[in-house]
Amino acid sequence: MNKIKVRQKRSTAGQLRNIISSVRGLGLRRIGHTVEVQDTPQNRGMINAANHLVEVVKS
Repeated sequence: MNKIKVRQKRSTAGQLRNIISSVRGLGLRRIGHTVEVQDTPQNRGMINAANHLVEVVKS
C-alpha cells in the first residue's frame, strides 16, 4: 500500500468537532507538523474533510 505525507498548514482553533477529530486522526498535532499515513479511502476522507487545514506533500 502506498503512503502519503500530510502537513498541517492552519490551526484547528474554531473548527467543528468532526474536522478537529479528522486532523487528530491523521496524527497531526501542530501547524507545520508532517506525518506519513497509508493511502486508504478512510485517510483520504479525513484529508478531504479538513482540506482547508492540511495539505498533501509530494514525496
